[in-house]
Amino acid sequence: MTRRRARNFYYGLKLLREPQRSALYAIYAWMRRADDLADGSAIAPDVARRQVAEFRAATERALDGDADDHDPVLVGLCETAAHFSLTAAHFSDMLDGQLDDLNGRTYRTFADLHEYCSRVASSVGRVCIEIWGYHDARAPELAVDRGLAFQLTNILRDYAEDYDEGRIYLPAEDFDRHRLDPGCLRRWSQPQQCRRFVLEQVDRAEGFYRRSQPLDQMITASCLPTLWAMTEIYHRLLRQIRRAPRRIALGPRVRLGAARKGAIAVAARWRAHAARKDNP
Repeated sequence: MTRRRARNFYYGLKLLREPQRSALYAIYAWMRRADDLADGSAIAPDVARRQVAEFRAATERALDGDADDHDPVLVGLCETAAHFSLTAAHFSDMLDGQLDDLNGRTYRTFADLHEYCSRVASSVGRVCIEIWGYHDARAPELAVDRGLAFQLTNILRDYAEDYDEGRIYLPAEDFDRHRLDPGCLRRWSQPQQCRRFVLEQVDRAEGFYRRSQPLDQMITASCLPTLWAMTEIYHRLLRQIRRAPRRIALGPRVRLGAARKGAIAVAARWRAHAARKDNP
């Protein structure tokens, strides 16, 4: 599942040693299942909410060591959580974020959006560092910031697609300050104001990349190439948006080509090899 659907993340996750590699595959599979259950565009919202509630209950049982033996995702979660002493609250937070989407939550302020991003992305970052290992008490806080950087990048990149599905994640107060509305941004009907608006969002995301930089020196050295690869891919997406802000509305969709991803993968493999030599 991770190889088929993780796309950007898979390039980094497969660099990990065992047991971290399989643990992160298991976590990704759980996240993919949760996201698919909460895909309100595919099924009726009330059905999706019931499925999320059922999955939450099954997840809680798995985290308590009672996984359904016939469900490999829950078996993987159960083993991973037990081995790495993962906190159940992070998984609950992720599911709360899925419910935010199902309930059509909107975001008046950046504080509102921060809460959502913390649920769907920063909780993932904190799970990752528990699996990777870290040696500084500040690491969990910085993992929250790195997760925010990734999620804000995603929100910008996916603006047109989300708008067309009726979802607006960018804060209403930011639209008001620039005298725009979400439809104007989608049509790029006021180019100068739209450009300033998007660049402000880019600057905000960039701030979280900068704030979280010390995290790279706090996690286990053998896991750093994975974090580097994941960060490099998402950070490059943000830089593309800075160079051509209108692409988030008018396309083509911001993405890294296979050659660029391949170059990052090669560099990350070299870093992983160096880490193994230094820490056999």
